[in-house]
Amino acid sequence: MIWLAVAIPLLSCGILLVLGRKADAWGHWLATLASAGSFVVGLLATLQLLGMDASQRVVETTLYTWVPAGELSVDFGTRADPLSLTFVMLVTFVGTLIHIYSISYMEHDSDRRRFFAYLNLFVAAMLLLVLGNSYLVLFFGWEGVGLASYLLISFWNHVPAYATAGKKAFIMNRVGDLGMLIAMMSMVASFGSVAFSDVTAGAQTLSPTTATFIGIFLLVAACGKSAQFPLQAWLGDAMAGPTPVSALIHAATMVTAGVYLMVRSGAIYAVSPTASLVVSIIGLITLVFGAIVGAAKDDMKKVLAASTMSQIGYMMLAATMGPVGAAFAIFHLVTHGFFKANMFLGAGAVMHAMNDEVNVRGFGGLSRHMKITFVTFLAGYLAIIGFPFLSGYFSKDKIIEVAFTGEGIQPWIFGTITVLVAGLTAFYMSRVFFAIFLGKERWDHQDKHPHDPSPLMWIPMAILALGSLGLGAVLNYTGFLTWLEPAIGHGEHAQPVLPIWAITVATLGIVAVGVGLAWKMYVASDVPLLAPESNAFVRAARMDLYQDAFNENVFMKPGILVTEGTAIADQTIIDGGVEGLGTVTQNSGKLVGKLQTGYVRTYASWITVGVVLALALAVQASM
Repeated sequence: MIWLAVAIPLLSCGILLVLGRKADAWGHWLATLASAGSFVVGLLATLQLLGMDASQRVVETTLYTWVPAGELSVDFGTRADPLSLTFVMLVTFVGTLIHIYSISYMEHDSDRRRFFAYLNLFVAAMLLLVLGNSYLVLFFGWEGVGLASYLLISFWNHVPAYATAGKKAFIMNRVGDLGMLIAMMSMVASFGSVAFSDVTAGAQTLSPTTATFIGIFLLVAACGKSAQFPLQAWLGDAMAGPTPVSALIHAATMVTAGVYLMVRSGAIYAVSPTASLVVSIIGLITLVFGAIVGAAKDDMKKVLAASTMSQIGYMMLAATMGPVGAAFAIFHLVTHGFFKANMFLGAGAVMHAMNDEVNVRGFGGLSRHMKITFVTFLAGYLAIIGFPFLSGYFSKDKIIEVAFTGEGIQPWIFGTITVLVAGLTAFYMSRVFFAIFLGKERWDHQDKHPHDPSPLMWIPMAILALGSLGLGAVLNYTGFLTWLEPAIGHGEHAQPVLPIWAITVATLGIVAVGVGLAWKMYVASDVPLLAPESNAFVRAARMDLYQDAFNENVFMKPGILVTEGTAIADQTIIDGGVEGLGTVTQNSGKLVGKLQTGYVRTYASWITVGVVLALALAVQASM
């Protein structure tokens, strides 16, 4: 009955959209109950799976035959295993908390009912994505989260910039979707199927070239959904949506889909070390890219967005490095879902209290006025920087260890970069935390009156804060990695090229440096309200390393020229040819029409002329 987890929020979405304004008074409660209902279904399924022997923890159910196309037959069904149910629990639990938070956050929005309908659509699509038994069913949910993200990012579409942000996310994700389609076509050609069970069983028969081809195009798809280089430009603009949307996209749903795809496709990457290496390199590039951008931004939501990009980079780096790396990627994905949702909701509480201000330079000292928000945000901040024995310490540091495994120079490059980025993460997250909650108060005391939010907002923040503090330890010491084995396989944890204690000391040391530097700049020193003039590199980072300028000049402007040229050709050649033929025909008709006068004498004259010509020709022929 795991399909009910998808059906319940989907039905709720349909009810809210069909009833329209009639559901305004209670629609948000129905949507929240629907999300909670999916959580209950997922919890019961997880408990059932836990009661089975490890070898039996993969349960596939066929709902109906979806695509009966000759030799290719695709069933619409579900696959409940430790990997999919881990995502179900994360999406529904965190998603339900975001629903509860949104009841108060969106209280004064006239379209709150429609907003909750879209939230339900988002949850249902993501659950379909992770519960599908084939790549095609996954793709159905994949497109669903793309649609829902477009609807939610551009929810306040009366602001042109917000509408544009939604379109940007939608179009860039379509680029990734093309990669997914090509990968599925290759699977049909190679296996005659797109079912996970068939692809996993047949992957060993693939040639390395074919496996690399499929793996690269799956990566293209993942880059679009998970905002990885070079398809990452949409993520910062996604902050145009209401803050609960940011929490849902960046913590529990859309951006985690790419990591899920990589881990679910582990059998293909096991055959192609080349494709696996490319995935890791893309993750590494994005890891650095996001951290650099996050360190330069003043908009707290965009800093958190860049942080998400970077943290997903950690996950992508490890996702195809064997079963152990995949397990650590999912481990970090789960803990990140809690502490990132925690901080986004905390940022929303700050905005709620500060007239929607997002510039960290305009805050300072809010810990004295927003104590609950301060404490909950503190938990998420400490978790993401990897403070000892909190969630990020157990999950992110495991990925750093994996980065130091391998042969040759690779582990030294990968490992060193992941450690350095851990320090950069500590700097930019400390920068945001210190600038908002500590130091001197830099806001207008007549205009702004900061206060903690209502219980409907701070209770979800508190629950997520508890998860930020302790979930990593709970998962680490209760066999979470063993739990995932039936879905991703068993692998031996290779020893890093450095002792684990040395990696831990180096990581904590660089984190301390990052925190100390941020303290010196944003607590011990005065923070200017306007960003000071900086060197070219900092300016580039503030402009997202010119990713938009690159896309506009390399893709958008040439695309516009091609489109305009096509339009001109269509008007002059195609339309011109058709319209010219019509004009010639019409004018010919008019000329012939002039001969039809209706007078007998005219016709007699033409007959006479004809007879004379005929006689002349006859005489000429007889001579």
